[in-house]
Amino acid sequence: MERDEDNLLEDGNGIAVGESSKPIQSNDNSEPQLHGGDAEEASRLSTTLFLDHVGQVILTFNSDGLSWEKLHHSSFNLDESICLGRKVAPKAATKIKFSDVYAVEFIDYGLVHEPNLLNGGRSLLGNDHEMYRFMVHGFQRSKTQSSLWVLAVYTFCHKDLQTCQMWVDRINASLNLELGRPRNLLVFVHPRSGKGSGCRTWETVEPIFSRAKVKTKVIVTQRAGQALHVMTSTSNKELYSYDGVVAVGGDGFFNEILNGFLSSRHKAPYPPSPSDITCSVDGNSSFVIHHGSSETVAETASYQNEDQSPLLSGARQQNGSGFSNSRTEDGSCNTDQDCDLSFAKDRFRFGIIPAGSTDAIVMCTTGARDPITSALHIVLGNRVGLDIAQVVRWKTTPESKVEPYVRYAASFAGYGFYGDVITESEKFRWMGPKRYDYAGTKVFLKHRSYEAEVAYIEVKSEEKNSTLERGRLSGRVRPLRSSNKSERVICRVNCTVCNKKADEVSMGSPRSVPYPPPEETRWLRSKGRYISIGAAIISCRNEKAPDGLVADAHLSDGFLHLILIKDCPHALYLWHLTQLARRGGSPLNFKFVEHHKTTAFMFTSYGTESIWNMDGEPFQAHQLSAQVFRGLVSLFASGPEV
Repeated sequence: MERDEDNLLEDGNGIAVGESSKPIQSNDNSEPQLHGGDAEEASRLSTTLFLDHVGQVILTFNSDGLSWEKLHHSSFNLDESICLGRKVAPKAATKIKFSDVYAVEFIDYGLVHEPNLLNGGRSLLGNDHEMYRFMVHGFQRSKTQSSLWVLAVYTFCHKDLQTCQMWVDRINASLNLELGRPRNLLVFVHPRSGKGSGCRTWETVEPIFSRAKVKTKVIVTQRAGQALHVMTSTSNKELYSYDGVVAVGGDGFFNEILNGFLSSRHKAPYPPSPSDITCSVDGNSSFVIHHGSSETVAETASYQNEDQSPLLSGARQQNGSGFSNSRTEDGSCNTDQDCDLSFAKDRFRFGIIPAGSTDAIVMCTTGARDPITSALHIVLGNRVGLDIAQVVRWKTTPESKVEPYVRYAASFAGYGFYGDVITESEKFRWMGPKRYDYAGTKVFLKHRSYEAEVAYIEVKSEEKNSTLERGRLSGRVRPLRSSNKSERVICRVNCTVCNKKADEVSMGSPRSVPYPPPEETRWLRSKGRYISIGAAIISCRNEKAPDGLVADAHLSDGFLHLILIKDCPHALYLWHLTQLARRGGSPLNFKFVEHHKTTAFMFTSYGTESIWNMDGEPFQAHQLSAQVFRGLVSLFASGPEV
């Protein structure tokens, strides 16, 4: 989405700053006034100033922000207007919270403009038309979409330089008290992401970072894998000097940066491999894995010096499969290290400025696919936890040796239809985002299915929508019945599900701190022909699927949603895809669709080729396992607004 910044800047009265207007004249000599006798009231500072494009106002400094109200004049009331001979009701006082302000700046002496008056009103404020000015930069929520944030600027003016400087100092002092705002960021720009607009997108939002006094080290990548290499090779000491990393690109580019960060720093045991399954039963079955005999050794390379110690420790995370992550590679606990790493995880965040083809992660974490909105979330220091899936490939092809290779996914991993689309689209990168529509159509027309086996952990709170229950239904489509409707809560700002504390989560659910795992974990097994197999870590909302693959998936609840699409007639699969593309659709309410909420799964292909779609990037895997880590990383976001 491209924007003309001049057309986005609004004043406190909702008037675009770019509009033409007249210079305002002033003979105001008012001085700052303190109201009240006690300490709390003494902090309320009020001054008569001029607000550009609005008129004379009383600006008040409150404990949580600024408020202003137009002054009334005997000869002309600036707080009301007349249109076609009828008086329009005066507008209420305007205000902005410091939490919504990202910068304030003094802009020296210059012209001040009066509002455009519909009744031909004349200037009432004297002969001078230039004043000292300072600008307050914030945002307003779009009237049509609350998650879309629009830049707003308020220019206050006064004849006295010291008065303006005093206000700038007071506002800056309050902004410095806002916790969690970044001061130094590492920025990666993908110049060819999406429509090749990565650099142009960064140029659009860079002034926001400059005004907010956020230092940025910008790396424009020149080749594939460069961001991965930089994140892997950068020492932890250097990473500690940044408050976070920002990706200007799409989901695949963020995945590259995420893997570069976690691959050398996240220590955790592998999930069980498909070879741990000792039974061989056709169709659906269940089996038990005993943790005492199946726990594997933690991956990641060893480090030779203190600077290369990992930033993230598995001891601070718990995967849903119940495998304890509280040990280092040699089996010993490292409490001192864990304290430092917990601090690193708390302060180090990731940001995404959308410039890709789908930008599903941004849409799920901010509610809008908009670079301005994402940049504001970053400079304002918003924070939201994000689940991450650790995917371990055991075999690349049927003939390959077992050689575990780890990848991380933040949004989605898909096989079959999804893997075929990403493979086909790679041939047409020159088409930009349209290549997905073209590739998707070609793959849909082929209507291929694949034989595979999937096993997943049984979760007690899972909705009862298994194949056996669906098999008793004679209709092709049915409403999804849930025994616990309270679980079907859409993830929003201050989500109660994502913010649920560890001691409020049942033993069958993932936790953010270790607990003794149960003696055994029950796995359910499904084997058959599938058009697609998908694992959604978040809802995966995008412009093609406005509600996402799973509308009620959450950002940080520690679960992934396994979606198995069994072989079915071409027309029914088209119906399923049509439901995905509709807002309020029901893509999961089909007899041939299985939906399982779980914390880990295994996969084995019975074909000769097996390509997965991992956050928008192809990933070849004949055998793999995946487990989700609750809130493993933090993003500069707050979740979609209602």
